[in-house]
Amino acid sequence: MLADEEPPSGAAVEPTEEQFPLIETVVTTTGPDGAVNCAAMGVRWGEEELVFWPFDATRTLRNLRSHGEAVVHLTDDVLLFVQAALGHPHPVLRRAAVVDGSVIEEANAWREVVVTEIAPSPDGLPRSRVRARVVASGTGDRQPLGLCRARHAAVEASILASRLKWLGAEYVQAELARLEELVDKTAGARERAAMDYVRRHVAERT
Repeated sequence: MLADEEPPSGAAVEPTEEQFPLIETVVTTTGPDGAVNCAAMGVRWGEEELVFWPFDATRTLRNLRSHGEAVVHLTDDVLLFVQAALGHPHPVLRRAAVVDGSVIEEANAWREVVVTEIAPSPDGLPRSRVRARVVASGTGDRQPLGLCRARHAAVEASILASRLKWLGAEYVQAELARLEELVDKTAGARERAAMDYVRRHVAERT
């Protein structure tokens, strides 16, 4: 079918990845030595397939190339997410059900995936586009908390901090000051700890 043609009436239309939301997750992968890496990752969240874009120099991509399996977690623990974005957290883990991987015990939900394709990202950035098939899923015992502005502010702050060398210190510090207002107004202890972690990360590098 040509790009400008309409599909036949009643024909199934294959969804594109842009139709799925980009969800901030924590991904566990396993290295050749058996070490588990936790990384924050934005993921296009389909029902049967997930798509994500790890940068080329990361442990996540190296592990996916060598091992080809991962567990992608949903969590409302913003401190864990921030640590996974900027550091190397070591949460309590257990073995996954299907893939040779690890599930974070305190996650709200997760999907076990098997990589089906790794290709250069079409956006020209030094990262790869990874497609992965969902082979199992699960939910944790803890009910997820609802929406919290401070939690979202800390997530955004960690993403800015992870791009410090590209965005520049002046821009990142100005944005952190703006986001700090939301944290001051609406944060609990976990959100404040997450924002403190981001501030320390930036201060040590500027």
